[in-house]
Amino acid sequence: MGNVRGLNLDIESEAKEIQRFVQEGNYHAACNIALSGLNVCRKNDDQAGIDQFINIIKGVVDSLADEFGG
Repeated sequence: MGNVRGLNLDIESEAKEIQRFVQEGNYHAACNIALSGLNVCRKNDDQAGIDQFINIIKGVVDSLADEFGG
């Protein structure tokens, strides 16, 4: 994601990729992509995008907890 200032991020496409990784059980990749998207939105002062990625991250963590929690 290199120089992110002014980058237009397709959050819907990112969310689909993140969901694919969650379905495959690759939570590490899902979290990394979600955190990268969050950082892009932070650098672009995109509060709506930040909120979307926070919700995506919560979903990833909930899925991880459902699978591995006791």
